Amino acid sequence: MYAAWWRVLPGPWWLKVLISAVVAAAVVLFCFEVVFPAVADRLAINDGTVDGR
Repeated sequence: MYAAWWRVLPGPWWLKVLISAVVAAAVVLFCFEVVFPAVADRLAINDGTVDGR
């Protein structure tokens, strides 16, 4: 998969690294801004199981 990605990208190796870094940063930003907030209500992360008496 990574070899196919590397072959598809244009330019010399440094441009391929730069494009790959920008795409990875865009994917991470998309996850934090769109995906994680959308599924946060369906996860039981904030539901405590310890009684707070």
